[in-house]
Amino acid sequence: MSMPFAKTDALPVAAVEELGRPGGPRIRRIRAGNAGPFTFMGTNSYVLGEGTVTLIDPGPEDAAHLAALLAALAGERVERILVTHTHRDHTGGLPALQAATGAATLGFGPHQTPPGPGAEGADHDFQPQHRLADGATVAGEGWRLTALHTPGHCANHLCFALEDHGILFGGDHAMSCSTSVVIPPDGDMADYMAALARVAAREWSMLLPGHGAPLAEPGALLHALLAHRREREQLVLVALGQHGPAPLEVLVPAVYGPIDPRLVRAAGHSLLAHLRKLAAEGAAAEQAGLWRGR
Repeated sequence: MSMPFAKTDALPVAAVEELGRPGGPRIRRIRAGNAGPFTFMGTNSYVLGEGTVTLIDPGPEDAAHLAALLAALAGERVERILVTHTHRDHTGGLPALQAATGAATLGFGPHQTPPGPGAEGADHDFQPQHRLADGATVAGEGWRLTALHTPGHCANHLCFALEDHGILFGGDHAMSCSTSVVIPPDGDMADYMAALARVAAREWSMLLPGHGAPLAEPGALLHALLAHRREREQLVLVALGQHGPAPLEVLVPAVYGPIDPRLVRAAGHSLLAHLRKLAAEGAAAEQAGLWRGR
């Protein structure tokens, strides 16, 4: 299906984009220079408030990005650093930023699965000073954020809702530029689809994603992302009927067709997540690395 993605991002690396609206708090976006097949044009860091501020996602371990953040925050005090999830393109820069600012760290919790297969990119060192459960709130002058536990892409993923203004900080759960990869065992497709349905059920005026440009009125995209996963699941069932029992290497091209070679591994991860969901529902089964429908 056609997805209403924003495939460009005009913000230069290290520049500051002002996103606040009349009557709302000041919001700034600074994009890191870690472009790649999984990070689009780079990881977004957001600054909420003015004077005494809250920062959302420090971004990767990168001296240039740290310098850009500190330059944007000159003369201000960083009270807290919120982390959407524990992938290093979002948390790698945290130690240096915390050392420079003394700010408290907040997140859902540490990475929830141990090092091993499927854990590439995970930050197992992150330990928030303050844990945010689903529904917890964080407030500043003129604003209040609500933490939404949205597992799937990462088990400890949080989105942050600026409730009074309809603004969603989507992290990697909902991005304006692409779908999210779901990598088992930490990633879970059933959790992802349920959390996406929860977010899509609400009306938002703006999506501020972990990667990609801000997106006004993101409802169409959120519903399209959910429909895309449901359609993909049907393709998996068809592929199992046509090719099963079969290994992932056979099922990936059957389900995804021709794709960028750099994304084959990611497609295999998300396919495995779909298969595990279907197996839990009794619609698929695996034996000795071969998957079949039931």
